[in-house]
Amino acid sequence: MQETILGWPRSRKRMVVVGLDLCLALMATWLAFTLRLDTWHRPVGMEWAVYAIAPLLSIPVFVKFGLYRAIFRYTGLAAILATSKAVTIYGLLFLPAVIALYLWEGIPRSLSVLQPLILLLLVAGSRTLAWHWLMANTARTSSRLLIYGAGSAGAQTAAALASAQQYTLLGFVDDDERKAGRTINRVPVMSPAAVPAFASKFAVTDILLALPSASRERRNQIIERLSALPVRIRTLPGLADLASGRVTVQDFRDLDIEDLLGRPPVAPDLELLARKLAHKVVLVTGAGGSIGSELCRQIVQQGPSQILLIDHSEFALYRIHQELELLIGRSGLQVRTIPLLASVCNFERISEICVTYKPASIYHAAAYKHVPMVEANPGEGVLNNVFGTLNVARAALAAGVDHFVLVSTDKAVRPTNIMGATKRVAELVLQALASCGGAVFEEVRTGEGGAMLPTTRFSMVRFGNVLGSSGSVVPLFRSQIAERRPLTVTHPEVTRYFMTIPEAAQLVLHAGAMADSGDLFVLDMGAPVKILDLAKRMIALAGLTVRSETRPTGDIDIAYSGLRPGEKLFEELLIGENPLPTSHPRIIRAREDFMAWPDLKVHLQTLLSAARNDNVAAMKDLLRLLVPGYKPKTPSIE
Repeated sequence: MQETILGWPRSRKRMVVVGLDLCLALMATWLAFTLRLDTWHRPVGMEWAVYAIAPLLSIPVFVKFGLYRAIFRYTGLAAILATSKAVTIYGLLFLPAVIALYLWEGIPRSLSVLQPLILLLLVAGSRTLAWHWLMANTARTSSRLLIYGAGSAGAQTAAALASAQQYTLLGFVDDDERKAGRTINRVPVMSPAAVPAFASKFAVTDILLALPSASRERRNQIIERLSALPVRIRTLPGLADLASGRVTVQDFRDLDIEDLLGRPPVAPDLELLARKLAHKVVLVTGAGGSIGSELCRQIVQQGPSQILLIDHSEFALYRIHQELELLIGRSGLQVRTIPLLASVCNFERISEICVTYKPASIYHAAAYKHVPMVEANPGEGVLNNVFGTLNVARAALAAGVDHFVLVSTDKAVRPTNIMGATKRVAELVLQALASCGGAVFEEVRTGEGGAMLPTTRFSMVRFGNVLGSSGSVVPLFRSQIAERRPLTVTHPEVTRYFMTIPEAAQLVLHAGAMADSGDLFVLDMGAPVKILDLAKRMIALAGLTVRSETRPTGDIDIAYSGLRPGEKLFEELLIGENPLPTSHPRIIRAREDFMAWPDLKVHLQTLLSAARNDNVAAMKDLLRLLVPGYKPKTPSIE
């Protein structure tokens, strides 16, 4: 019935309320006569005039005060005040009419006070009853919410919920035991220990974390405690986003898995970064990608004079360029952004850019990274990942670039796929060039009079998966959960290293700033994460359950699709032994063997020919030769 009434056109709703108020005005008049005369009233004579005056005066006054613009679902203090003012004005107009009738026909004078008071009670009561009826019906289908945090953010959130029909606030939760048992606007506050029983008894569907200033570690502890409950856990943004002092329902957001897997940040060495980036020209390849775009955001904050954005995707380049322009404008920075459509496979174009703009630093993030895609297109993977890196390195040497940082991957370690093998060969290229000081390209590294230009310092940074990057498992799981589709896990035992995109980009910048030529850095990724556990945790965060043989009534299935071509169960980060620590707690310096440039160059020429001819067998043979740990295979679940 509620849905039918709410579906009426506004004009019909307004007419119903006007009709109701007409009836209430007549009822108030009858009750006033009945109470004053102390008998059931039956109007006679001029008493009918009072019955006529009441609705004729009340309805225009109510229209003037906007009582028919109010929506019962959102009735609050303002609507009650408006009703009181309207009835007061009505009473002032009603008074002389009753006095005139008293002088003429003896109508009781007390009626002029009694009838408006009764009308106020009836009108206010009708609005209140209607509001309670609508809220009671809405509460049956709305989310039943607990707010974790009984501080100012929690109180603001409760105020925002007062006019929102999609949530019914049942209580607050707070770690401060002194607050337990108290109330905030008549809503109870409980301790965390009481939450499981309360959630079960009152069928809580959502818990909102109103803890904008809590540390990541503290939030993770709370989330871990709540994860066993069949509720959807949501959160408010951080303090910076709540600076306006207002909280709206639109501020609520789903918890990302980053809230669980992300680690407390290590404060960046701003002085070190500024020495390498401030007032310099910086070039980023793959600027529109997941890592490349985050590198650009963080580089811009260091105040370079120019940042050169290279990408072969027009849309990706446009998007990051527009975003950086907005960021620079909001921050008041003096940074020039230059979007450059180019492919790293085009040496002439890359060389022209480097010679024209003379960057001091290059961050090479351009690569084909999706394992099955590169496995199906090996020639393009080799050309882009290996020879694209070589092209940018040659252009850097020719232009006298100070340092060059390659963004690599854990899949380069004992790879089972072509993508990982090509990234390891890219590392080998830079290691070989660093070992000979780039002397192999002396013909393009001499200035006027044959003077040698400074040697480019090559370094590599290797890390695992980043959360939320394009094509990664987290966005896939998120979309599958939203559509209630089975979550596809390749194998029940598969594990991966994960890191947030901002942390990965920050560590890449740090590693590049501290690098000597030839350094290969490995980022501390923490403990590997089992993808099956990740899937279960994301389902739980959405307030859903996994369907299984023991729980056939669960919400979402987990389906095993089998390892894809080139995938392996476990990723590694190191090839060699005895890595060395650095001045940064999460950056390790690896020591790994490589091939001297004269030998590598011969094999690269053969690999280039095989890639251009799309000779898959020859490419795999050469990759096996160059990368001893490369063992191509197509595993499946036994």
